Amino acid sequence: MRIARLLLLTACGAATPGATLGQRVTSLPAGPRVPVGHARVSPAGDLHGVVGARAGTRARGDSSWWVPLASALLPGTGQALLRQDRFVAYLAAEAFALFSYFNEDAEATREGNRSRSLARDVARAFFPGSRPAGSWAYYEAMEHYVESGVFSRVPGSVVVPEVDETTFNGAMWLLARQTYWRDPRSEPPRDSEAYISAYNFYIARAYPADFRWSWRNAQLEQDLFRTSIRHKNEAARAARTQLALLAANHLLSTVDAFVTLRLRGRDSSGGASGSLVATLPWAPFGRSPAR
Repeated sequence: MRIARLLLLTACGAATPGATLGQRVTSLPAGPRVPVGHARVSPAGDLHGVVGARAGTRARGDSSWWVPLASALLPGTGQALLRQDRFVAYLAAEAFALFSYFNEDAEATREGNRSRSLARDVARAFFPGSRPAGSWAYYEAMEHYVESGVFSRVPGSVVVPEVDETTFNGAMWLLARQTYWRDPRSEPPRDSEAYISAYNFYIARAYPADFRWSWRNAQLEQDLFRTSIRHKNEAARAARTQLALLAANHLLSTVDAFVTLRLRGRDSSGGASGSLVATLPWAPFGRSPAR
């Protein structure tokens, strides 16, 4: 009887290696932790596999504050630092807008100089004075009026306005009378507020003798002058448009770099986006009893 009992205990010990006689195996020893993405055996006997711990893992870009600033200075720089291919599009748009701006600005300068030369050599050539260069509004007025008219019809300290309404100064005196007089054809007393206001209006807008011009008997030259004025204005508008596109490209590249940094920072801070975890049931040693 004693010999049969010993044989039975020996058989149980052989069935449970690593255990002492009469001791039950209740758990497996904890194994080393396996990196994410590999299978591991849990104490419960299940095989857990993490499949694609983070799908499409990308190298994190530089999250420094100067990355958007670099895009603000030169569009596409921030995208290049973040290893994004679209930096090429920003740089191409910047180069095209810069080239177009300088081209249109040069055209505007060229046409402006041509129109000023025509005015100086033709329309203003026969009038005395220093003939100073006026503002661009002055040359645009020369486009619409054949003559400037006189500043004062009577020489002296008191200005007597031009009354020829086909000239620029005469048109300004008509506009002054229409603005301040009750009847532009009926002159009020010269010491009245209406007359003084109209007079000051004329003095502020009419061109004095140094700016006098006349396209009389020079119709061809005035047509060339008008064409040059139109080309200059069109080129100036196109240059301003290119400046607006440059500003928009800088702003868009800066915002793009800033948003990209924020999104990458959120993904790298433990967010669940892009993660996939799968559990594969496998219990070769049997499941532990539920507690």
